[in-house]
Amino acid sequence: MPGRWLIGVTLDFSASHCLRNYGGKCEALHGHNFSVTVEVEGRDPDPATGLVLDFKILKTETKAVLETLDHAHLNDTPPFRDVNPSSEHIARHVFRLLAERLSPYPVRLKRVQVAEKPGQWAVYLEDEP
Repeated sequence: MPGRWLIGVTLDFSASHCLRNYGGKCEALHGHNFSVTVEVEGRDPDPATGLVLDFKILKTETKAVLETLDHAHLNDTPPFRDVNPSSEHIARHVFRLLAERLSPYPVRLKRVQVAEKPGQWAVYLEDEP
């Protein structure tokens, strides 16, 4: 049975947000140093390099997505003007943008994890096609 590889990177961004309709402290303006872990899956490493995807490429593409959120007030950033900027929604937003950026490469984005601080995170995955 053929195998597959999973590779990932973790990067950070800083941003503020307010959780609308929360009914607690987090409804007020506050910020986080968000940690974002992305994981991709590949089946056939490049025969010349042995790499499924160069970490450098994965970091570059992830950074490009996170730069749109870094040092922003997320409530003022699309799509969070209409959708609450929760960790769950941030993870889905990053997943969808990153999946598009990775489409030219021979990998499939598996999951995006967003942590507001160590010990609490949200993971977004899409159903297998």
